Amino acid sequence: MKKTPFFTVTGPNAALRRVTFANPPVNLMGADAAIELSGIIDELSDDEHVRVVVFDSSVEGYFYNHADLTQIPQLLAFAAADGTPGWVDLASRIASVPFITIGLIRGHTRGGGDELALSFDLRYASREKATFSQLEVGTGLLPGGGGTDRLARLIGRDRAIEAIMTGSDYDADRAERYGWVTRTLDDADLDGFIDELASRITSFDKEAIVGAKAQIDRATLPPRTDLVSSWNEFIQSLGFPGFEGRVRAFGQLIEQHGLLEVEDNLGRYLAGRG
Repeated sequence: MKKTPFFTVTGPNAALRRVTFANPPVNLMGADAAIELSGIIDELSDDEHVRVVVFDSSVEGYFYNHADLTQIPQLLAFAAADGTPGWVDLASRIASVPFITIGLIRGHTRGGGDELALSFDLRYASREKATFSQLEVGTGLLPGGGGTDRLARLIGRDRAIEAIMTGSDYDADRAERYGWVTRTLDDADLDGFIDELASRITSFDKEAIVGAKAQIDRATLPPRTDLVSSWNEFIQSLGFPGFEGRVRAFGQLIEQHGLLEVEDNLGRYLAGRG
């Protein structure tokens, strides 16, 4: 596994911070990156000054991408102190942290990376540069990090079935129409919009921000027991007969066409249209 850091934490002031992910060339989310992000969430949660955190990426073409399949054993071993699967715990804590989380999304956002993005309070996407996908079924697996649990609550049962069963890449405008993201903006306007929004929220009292968020969480977040069940079902799906063959086939496609070609067009390759 690569040595950390994968993330840098910056910010114009104590109330507004920015967490930037970089794992080039395609921003895969491995256990090592997830463990580092978990520590950052702990630190920010313990900081009484933090009101808003913006999450972005410095890798062109990729926001938070799918899980690194070379790190499956490490992902399975990753666990919270109470024994909760680490990925489930991370996404759950991101969703319930005592500040507002904002995804500034450019590039591909898929699988495990999309599951983390779905746990953000707000997701703003570049109209020209963002795509979204839950690709697991196309690889012979089940989603395990809350993708089905969160996505169905956001976009409804039928659209969730469409998205999960096809594994297609959804462009930002369709994602907005479905409710997958909060809003799309022209790429040139995205940074300025989020700067203004974040600054507005940070001008309010933290007690009011945290209290209002807790009320909304109570009405909308999936139960942790459901998230743990989805994770356990994902683990079982690692033994599905089609998974190993599909992973091998993707390895051959990468050898033939190159990693960036396959990742940039993953939805097409999932359907055998490479």
